[in-house]
Amino acid sequence: MEIKSIHTLLIEDNPDDALLIQRYLTDSPRVKYNVIHVALLADGLKCLKNIFFDVVLLDLVLPDGPTGLTTLEKVYALASRIPIVVLTGHDDDELAIEAVQKGAQDYLVKGQITGAMLGRSIQYAIERKKMLTQLEQSAKEIRKLRGFLPICANCKKIRDDKGYWTQVETYISNHSETEFSHGICPDCAAKLYPTLYKKDTET
Repeated sequence: MEIKSIHTLLIEDNPDDALLIQRYLTDSPRVKYNVIHVALLADGLKCLKNIFFDVVLLDLVLPDGPTGLTTLEKVYALASRIPIVVLTGHDDDELAIEAVQKGAQDYLVKGQITGAMLGRSIQYAIERKKMLTQLEQSAKEIRKLRGFLPICANCKKIRDDKGYWTQVETYISNHSETEFSHGICPDCAAKLYPTLYKKDTET
């Protein structure tokens, strides 16, 4: 079975906690974690600007960081597409909820973490983030079909954002996942094939 590789950024200033977390990840039997560890928020932000990561493990209290969840906000502002798992020494339900509301995918209390727990948290965080990204993309596609659309009163073509006139089905296909099947409605059939249509209605 192919071993999955997960590129992980660990932002943690406590050397003992950092060593323990890296040991947990190294011991994972089914996943290979490529971990880059930094102790400062500034170094973490620099890494996020230059390196691709699948997940960020973030300590909320760092020597060069602000207090509270502002550290999370700074990381999220730079890497909103990357799932963030918060690491903290405070077992605080209200803080955990607020962290999730501000963009974290999970909230783990140091001292209570096990290797299995950490692995599950990372896997779930990545999957949840993928789902949220897909939902956001779907919402954007739906919003494209809302609002004011210029349409020709004669041929019924739609003018797109670039000023080009396109068929209605072409515009909708380009802005959604809708597929079309073509047929002829009774009114058009009567106009196009009056003889055949009249015979069909008489039988």
